[in-house]
Amino acid sequence: MKKLVNRVVAGVLLAALMLSLVGCGGRVEAMADPVDDNYRTFYQVFVGSFSDSNGDGIGDLRGLINRFDYLNDGNMNSETSLGVQGIWLSPIFTSPSYHKYDAKDYYKLDWRFGTEEDLKELVELCHSRNVKLIMDLAINHTSNQHEWFLQFKQARMDGDTSNPYYDYYTCVTTEEKVGGRSYQKIAGVDAWYECNFSGDMPELNYDNPEVRQAMVDVAKHYMDLGVDGFRFDAVKYIYFGDTAQSVDFWTWYMEQLRSINPDVYCVGECWSGETEILDYYSAMNCFNFAVSGAESVVAGAAKGSSISSYTNYMASFQDKVLKANPNGMVSSFLSNHDQDRIAGAFILDSNMRMAANLYLLSPGSPVIYYGEEIGMRGSRGGAMTDANRRLAMLWGDGDMIRDPEGTTYAKDKQIQTTVADQMEDENSMLRYYCKLLTIRHRYEAIARGDYEAVNKSKNLGGFIIHYEGQKLVLLHNNSNEPITVDLSQWAALSDLGLSQLCEAIGSGSATLKGNTLVIDGMTSVLLR
Repeated sequence: MKKLVNRVVAGVLLAALMLSLVGCGGRVEAMADPVDDNYRTFYQVFVGSFSDSNGDGIGDLRGLINRFDYLNDGNMNSETSLGVQGIWLSPIFTSPSYHKYDAKDYYKLDWRFGTEEDLKELVELCHSRNVKLIMDLAINHTSNQHEWFLQFKQARMDGDTSNPYYDYYTCVTTEEKVGGRSYQKIAGVDAWYECNFSGDMPELNYDNPEVRQAMVDVAKHYMDLGVDGFRFDAVKYIYFGDTAQSVDFWTWYMEQLRSINPDVYCVGECWSGETEILDYYSAMNCFNFAVSGAESVVAGAAKGSSISSYTNYMASFQDKVLKANPNGMVSSFLSNHDQDRIAGAFILDSNMRMAANLYLLSPGSPVIYYGEEIGMRGSRGGAMTDANRRLAMLWGDGDMIRDPEGTTYAKDKQIQTTVADQMEDENSMLRYYCKLLTIRHRYEAIARGDYEAVNKSKNLGGFIIHYEGQKLVLLHNNSNEPITVDLSQWAALSDLGLSQLCEAIGSGSATLKGNTLVIDGMTSVLLR
């Protein structure tokens, strides 16, 4: 059995309190000041596509504030609110693009999204309901319209090495160019600036101590406003192609942020294979791309492939994370703003619901992409535009939010229901997500526990979850038919004395009579 490390005493006390309030399968009221850490369910908001408060068709911070009860109404038992515990905002800085991943000024919010006062109000609202707010921060590059870059470019053209911005961006001569990286020439001089995403997005030079300090100052500014942390875009591009150097930078950078707020919540995007992702865990938690997308281990299991491929992977990956960083945790998601929406990978709602079970009933801090909870669709398609993955939220109540510029996604491919429709339907995807998150948050062990894979057959398997001396068993039936199992004959579980069916959620139900467990198809259960 793997050992969890650095469990705080407060966690033990809260676990005891939860058990006294809940029991197995009971309900718990929201506590005013629960033990606070970063084991939270996050909700990713692409701000410009979420909710429009002023009728201009563009999502804004005020729209998010107005929709807050939808995300978290303050009631842990609510089945008409998602009850998320964290919100991740896509970039909101002034920028020439609709997506804002190319900041023109890190200290100014895009006026269409709102003001700094709106941000402060959102922070206060989040904290009043024990929700953490993190901002998307792309620091490997800026816009080519940023004043830093304009100064840098002029200094290079003038050969003015006294200009403090002369070395603000990575710049080489023709002979110094490195294979595998992208560059753009500065007219009139033998100088090429690095730009691995686009010529409009020049890469900052982190060999320059002034650049490093400038980005610490940016983070501090928003932390001083109450922001709880950051999602860092493209972490491997700080020193693209040199993982060790990039990891060293992020280790240093996180030390600076933790000196400001020891509990700062940060997660990095390292879109790469498992080995490289784990390298970055010495500095921060990272998203787990192996569980996202139509060809992922989760999607496969949700469609009925061998459940052990999923369970063995998840237990193994958590073990590797803890070895890389004893305080690390898994961060799973089904899709995000850079991927085709996951609902398009499934023909049946039952498969989508099973996918939700598999990643939301898993360790660490999972992330829901806005609209996933209602089954929204969107893909790059033949136009190859990410705008199709960032479509307007379907509220169905007169919200004037519209799709981002460049959208080509056909309306007849989109779901024909809205939040308003689904809120009225107890069997809808939205209400399912509300129930599923209530279950996740009811049991601390789900987020914080140590997962040991147990598999009985191709379509029946799950985990023994070890947490604070207790054991909770999570099982999934990912077939379309009921499965009956005698727990006393399942060697891995026979000595646990399982006698309580705490929860069942999925396309069916479950029963436990003596040692005989019956789980309907596409259904998950918690046992104690």
